Amino acid sequence: MAKTTTQYLCSECGWSGTKWYGRCPECGQWGTIEEFRESKPAVSAQSRTAAPGHTARTTAGDIPERSQARPITQVDTDAVTRMPTGFGEFDRVLGGGIVPGSVVLVAGEPGVGKSTLLLETAGNIARLVAHGIPNDGSVATGDHAANARSHQSPARIGLTHANPVVLYISGEESSAQVRLRAARINAVEDNLLLASTTDLATVLGLIEQERPALAIVDSAQTIVSQNVDGISGGSTQVREVASALIDSAKSLDVPILLVGHVTKDGSIAGPRTLEHLVDVVCQFEGDPDTALRMLRAVKNRFGPTDEVGCFDMSGEGIEEVTDPSGLFLSASAPGGDTADAPVEGTCVTFTVDGHRSLPIEIQSLVTASVLPTPRRAVNGVDSNRIAMLTAVLYRHGKVNLLANDLYVSTIAGGLAKEPACDLAIVAALTSAAKSRPIPRTTCAIGEISLTGQVRPVPRLEYRLREAARLGFTTAVCPSPRRPVNVPGLRLVEVSTLADAMATLGLGR
Repeated sequence: MAKTTTQYLCSECGWSGTKWYGRCPECGQWGTIEEFRESKPAVSAQSRTAAPGHTARTTAGDIPERSQARPITQVDTDAVTRMPTGFGEFDRVLGGGIVPGSVVLVAGEPGVGKSTLLLETAGNIARLVAHGIPNDGSVATGDHAANARSHQSPARIGLTHANPVVLYISGEESSAQVRLRAARINAVEDNLLLASTTDLATVLGLIEQERPALAIVDSAQTIVSQNVDGISGGSTQVREVASALIDSAKSLDVPILLVGHVTKDGSIAGPRTLEHLVDVVCQFEGDPDTALRMLRAVKNRFGPTDEVGCFDMSGEGIEEVTDPSGLFLSASAPGGDTADAPVEGTCVTFTVDGHRSLPIEIQSLVTASVLPTPRRAVNGVDSNRIAMLTAVLYRHGKVNLLANDLYVSTIAGGLAKEPACDLAIVAALTSAAKSRPIPRTTCAIGEISLTGQVRPVPRLEYRLREAARLGFTTAVCPSPRRPVNVPGLRLVEVSTLADAMATLGLGR
């Protein structure tokens, strides 16, 4: 019979311990510690039948073929095929598609669109396994973009399966509610099976019975196992559910997409064991005030972890954004909709997210302060970085903004927290203070040190090539570590902040 031990669990952050506290020692919330009993696994039958002082042995015939040891040179990797999701951006983050037998955890804030993304993915794959790929190689996903692997056959990309169905299991909504959302986002397919349950045994039974091409479980924190004690979403339950689903995925060779909740601080709810057990961990991020959504790979056993996918949330579902460069630029900047005159207080820089370079337009406003302590209001920029750059600008750039109210922001929720954005932030502030606009076709890239030096930035060539593609003709940047030649773009190399200000026409 299994033994039990008393544990205490925080319902807010998932902390567990053997002693009760009125205030959680992990997240600091009051009244969130609850008692539960965690079952310890009983001794296996094989160990119990072994004679005292002897160790039970397993013969070679008892070891499954997939678990037997063999030389690494004999391991076949060509048999591993990937299944496209119907979203080129999703495939980019996963490393080329979904690997059979893998478990992918997609986590994000409430209402960011996790369930919508996975339901639309389920509809895409259900359409693929039912109809295959058209002759032109594009994925039959309605109005969505074509798949990147356009010349591969259906068999080569893992579309052949014993049972060409997709199974969507929801523990948060009823089947009727999921059906309504599927109709709204055009994800209704005959071979897309829906089920609504919170029992782990039922979930495992459905996966084993259907043997689907893809299984989606929404979400890990709502599924409950009757074999262990603990509240729904607690550490014990989440660990048991994840272990059972992973074992089912590996043994049946069925890929599973798992939805995960996050706590108030943005971390994935439950024990960190959940992130260690799964194969891929993706973070779905987005600003509630904008429709832009970003999918990042935090952990990936089958691909890079520095890729990012861009999506746009609309009333008809989620659409991928294959070229997000124009999202973070105003209409007057190169790549925008119009060609107006330059505006003071703006400067464009380039950040690198994964293997993709994105333009970020910095906008600033400088006004005389009437407060004892001048105000610093930022959006998309690190406030501590603004304070440091203001001091460096006063000391080495001879521009005194210490007594002014400073407002610095980016466009469309872009993030300019990378050190390579320092030069553009300083240029925007100086342009606003001196009412001197920077030419629209000029961008600034560089990190500024406390000594006033403009330091090199990583992957400078990626940024410069994207700048030339968008129509920029001049780039003010530090000297690259190796020679860089970008056709159509003139590089102005600077080494100090004073040189950069003079080059941009902001000097004395």
